[in-house]
Amino acid sequence: MSRIVFNRRWATLLLETLTRHGVGHVCIAPGSRSTPLTLAAAAHPRLTLHTHFDERGLGHLALGLAKASGQPVAVIVTSGTAAANLYPALIEASLTGERLVLLTADRPAELIDCGANQAIRQPGMFAGFAVRALDLPRPTPTIPARWLVSAVDALLDEVAHGGVHINCPFAEPLYGAQQEQADDWSQALGDWWQSEQPWLTAATSPVLRTEPDWPDWRQRRGVVIAGRTGAAQGEAIARWARTLGWPLLGDVLSHTGQPLPHADLWLNASAAQEILARTELVVQFGSSLTGKRLLAWQADCPAQMLWLVDPLPGRRDPGHHRGRRIFADVAPWLARHPAVVNPPWAPALDDLAAAAARRVRQALLPAAAARSVVGVDPAYCAAGEGQRGAEPMYPGASRGAIHAGSAGGAATASAAWETAPVCEARLAYGLPALLPAKGGVFLGNSLTVRLADALAQLPAGYPVWGNRGASGIDGLLATAAGVARATARPLLALLGDLSALYDVNSLALFRHCPAPVVILVVNNNGGQIFSLLPTPETVRQTYYIMPQQVDFRHAAALFGLDYQRPRDMGALRTALDTAWRRQPAAGAATLVELVVPAEQGASLQRELVAEMAR
Repeated sequence: MSRIVFNRRWATLLLETLTRHGVGHVCIAPGSRSTPLTLAAAAHPRLTLHTHFDERGLGHLALGLAKASGQPVAVIVTSGTAAANLYPALIEASLTGERLVLLTADRPAELIDCGANQAIRQPGMFAGFAVRALDLPRPTPTIPARWLVSAVDALLDEVAHGGVHINCPFAEPLYGAQQEQADDWSQALGDWWQSEQPWLTAATSPVLRTEPDWPDWRQRRGVVIAGRTGAAQGEAIARWARTLGWPLLGDVLSHTGQPLPHADLWLNASAAQEILARTELVVQFGSSLTGKRLLAWQADCPAQMLWLVDPLPGRRDPGHHRGRRIFADVAPWLARHPAVVNPPWAPALDDLAAAAARRVRQALLPAAAARSVVGVDPAYCAAGEGQRGAEPMYPGASRGAIHAGSAGGAATASAAWETAPVCEARLAYGLPALLPAKGGVFLGNSLTVRLADALAQLPAGYPVWGNRGASGIDGLLATAAGVARATARPLLALLGDLSALYDVNSLALFRHCPAPVVILVVNNNGGQIFSLLPTPETVRQTYYIMPQQVDFRHAAALFGLDYQRPRDMGALRTALDTAWRRQPAAGAATLVELVVPAEQGASLQRELVAEMAR
């Protein structure tokens, strides 16, 4: 058998083995050394292939696919720096648990460290972030097929979370006609080829246990913190906490509906600190908290113990509390630890949250309109997926975010909101009414996610995604594209201008979308997150914020995307309503650019936090 043919047989067995572990998506970048892997993937009938010319974006595309599908996703790249460009996505997956299988083609051993072109030392290059690695030998029929398949099985069985690296050296020649001939090497695996099971299996799941003192703790004063959790998990956590009568402090990625909204504003208030000082137990589900005030309270909370329940292994508590690190999935753990009905022990926190909501409305609506509204509509915020249509985004409409004291008050508030200029804070506060029905939202990092966490109250169970492991701004567009492809549902991707610039190549991934996608770029001319930090004023603009003075209409035109630039909140609503009605056959996504005052969002956030603290 020629080397060309055997390289393909080796790669075919490798790809087939991955499918037995749930791999259904493969992301491919162009390259020569990876030809055996690329051709094997293209010939496989059960694999869905995705391509991108930018390996850094490709890795994040795979990350988004893995986030939304819950299944491992494979990535194929050529040798050299192509492999190194997968590092950021792998780092994020190592912190948030998505399963990536990085297949990096490589030069054979005789071409390493001798000046050969595009040859670097790839074995071990992801050490510290790849959970496991497998450095394959050069393909040769003297190594039995059962070694290759069992080696890959053992690797993937040991990794329930995070990424793995399989380095795949191939010697030339790489190109040539595939010869149909007897293949004793592959056929040695017998009827395994007709099955759908791995060659070798091993059990590695954690053992779920019941905390024996839970019946005592559930009668005491507890607080529930919800970090990054899934949609069904978030709703279950909210019900559990409500039954117990315990306050629930929910992150914007928690899917809990944040029953005590605007916590990042009111947690610094002395009244909140006095109430929460009586906490005896904190039960936290998930990690990666967004809000600065919630992070600070969690770090210094006076509770006797903190139980942290998370399906990801390892330490997840930067506060290093005395307590229990419970390695378990949320749903079965809740079933093992049922709640009992208790009256709420801290009802005054609801008053603080309502006070914060009133102050936010006063800040975002003209004075006359703000006086006409009386509260947040809980039915709106609790509306789950499938219960909401494409509603007007302004507060006060039908099942809107605010309900008014009178019909005239509603009309006043609605009209004021429609004509209000676009700004980051209004966008964050009105976000729930912008969401597509039966869709999802992807939140970028830096100021974007912080304003959403502080000002929005997302519907319980509505799918929300983000890269909050390493919290980088790289690859956000590509990750959102992966989420859109895996779910095939409408998606709103919200991010800042520097984040969009950093991943602008990945706009190419939105030229063909399975469902309507809106990329909402908030252009505040730089990294305005640094306006919230004590950066030196004299150098802040030049060395931290770095304004770029860009117009994204040109980026949209470059990749054939629709483009809109609304000036007020009513025009934004109209633009999104139009985008959500687009048929998938229409193809490309819509890029909506909001040009907002540079420091307005950061300044308002800072002012509201200071007012609530006083």
